[in-house]
Amino acid sequence: MLIARFAQDWRTADLEPAIEAVLAYAEKITVQPQALTQTDIEQLRSFGFTDEDIHDIVQIAAYFNYINRIADALGVPPEDFMTPWPRPNGNW
Repeated sequence: MLIARFAQDWRTADLEPAIEAVLAYAEKITVQPQALTQTDIEQLRSFGFTDEDIHDIVQIAAYFNYINRIADALGVPPEDFMTPWPRPNGNW
């Protein structure tokens, strides 16, 4: 099932190359924002994404990063249907 493969590791989910490029960019925004370069934007453009599309990608990734940090900082537990990620200290 695609969802299970995606949840396990999007890199091995056999997605369209354009979607993989978006996810790689979103991951870089999340994990290494200081490493973003114009080349990253050009990579998205090479798949046909417009500046408006790229703006939307950035806004969505940044929002999820923001709201997850707020929830983590306030100790908000995940919804009942979500499997929580292991936490180093075991606390919420």
